[in-house]
Amino acid sequence: QAQLVESGGGLVQAGGSLSLSCAASVRAFSRSAMGWFRQAPGKEREFVAAISWGNSTLYADSVKGRFTISRDNAKNTVYLQMNSLEPEDTAAYYCALDTTVGQRWYSVPNSGYEYTHWGQGTQVTVSS
Repeated sequence: QAQLVESGGGLVQAGGSLSLSCAASVRAFSRSAMGWFRQAPGKEREFVAAISWGNSTLYADSVKGRFTISRDNAKNTVYLQMNSLEPEDTAAYYCALDTTVGQRWYSVPNSGYEYTHWGQGTQVTVSS
């Protein structure tokens, strides 16, 4: 059973930066798509960013130009570098793994329903 463990959340002032990591214990990591989602209190979960196993990337409009997703297949880890943080970025951040992409090296799923495994989440709080 795959496990995903996020780390790196915390409290930061607006305009600051944080880097999230997600370590995956799964054999097929290098052929899986990875994504980050977030959920603020009282709001629905929303897509943040995704990266294919071929290193294609996709971002939500709200984070484009501020956040960067990357992966290190040797470490089975995906990262989310978050710069110029805003109070609106406050949420629990979850990483997700999609092991079903097969040969679609370009696949960057942006729907939570396409992901097969989820982490437990890490809290990011941005103060104004």
